[in-house]
Amino acid sequence: MIASGICIALSGLVGVEACTGISFQSADGSFVVARTIEWAGGTLKSEYTIVPRGEEMVSYTPSGHNGMKFKARHGYVGMSVVMPGFVAEGLNEAGLSAGLFYFPHYGSYESYNASHNDYTIADLQLVQWILSQFATIDEVIAALPSVHVVSLDPSMQTIHWRIAEPGGRQIVLEIIDGKYHIHENKIGVLTNSPDFTWHLTNLNNYVNLYPGTAKSQKWNGVEISSISAGSAFHGIPGDVTSTSRFVRAAFYVATAPQRPTAFDTVLQCFHILNNFDVPIGVEHTLNNAPKDMPSATQWTVVSDVDNRCIYYRTAYNSNIRCIDLRTIDFARVRMGVFPLDSVKQQPIEMIRIVSE
Repeated sequence: MIASGICIALSGLVGVEACTGISFQSADGSFVVARTIEWAGGTLKSEYTIVPRGEEMVSYTPSGHNGMKFKARHGYVGMSVVMPGFVAEGLNEAGLSAGLFYFPHYGSYESYNASHNDYTIADLQLVQWILSQFATIDEVIAALPSVHVVSLDPSMQTIHWRIAEPGGRQIVLEIIDGKYHIHENKIGVLTNSPDFTWHLTNLNNYVNLYPGTAKSQKWNGVEISSISAGSAFHGIPGDVTSTSRFVRAAFYVATAPQRPTAFDTVLQCFHILNNFDVPIGVEHTLNNAPKDMPSATQWTVVSDVDNRCIYYRTAYNSNIRCIDLRTIDFARVRMGVFPLDSVKQQPIEMIRIVSE
């Protein structure tokens, strides 16, 4: 069995569900992907990890730290949960981006077989493997049949994945009944369950939405007109369920203006994802919310895949921070794990008024 400490840590991840992913291509051709990660049960132990080329890694399996061994062909920076190897979102030096999104009740992996340990990888480590091994989506797709993806704990929710590359291509990877299902993600959005094709079909229920203000009408001679701007998308779902977030994110992505540069697009992603912050309290019964958490949205990450920059902010510090992978020598840097926040406190800039 896996170590008891890992089991305890994993047991807390049951509540990680409300992740929202979006993406845009700027006018200069740069491709940017962004996402939030939520957990309403407490503070995730999230860190950023710098992994050099040549770093040797081993996957966990349900029976121990005895799964597939692999050596990094590409250096990467990853945002982890619980453990440094459990990378939830990351970017490698080739510009390949990958992230996991929880997929409860709809995914189903193959059964664990200890005789396959040399080719077995935990679902929570698949992003680590992808970022460390591959430069393109096609390389990932070609290699997937060579590995067995399993869950470390039967009580854990399953996962699906978003993988993106420079140029604007991205896919969604889902494992259902032990088989890989790969979807080209042209809508540029991902949330959680149900499966990706269900979400695309569900968008047809909102064909009436459009940006702007609805036109006035006359009903039996009485003029009916909008009393507020934005009435043309009145009825867009506003709750925090994965189905509603997918619709809302798809509408915002489809209607947002294209920005001129990658940096402008990065800032646009942060602004749009403000709409998907999950406040503490809405996912719990009244007066039963966890204490001392500013938000269930633990962190937001935006990756400029063409320019190899990964930006993030956290629930404790909304200032945007950036790691530029182009400044890292992945042949010489050492493996490093660092907290997302050195201090869990929002810095405030004081404005000094000088009287003459």
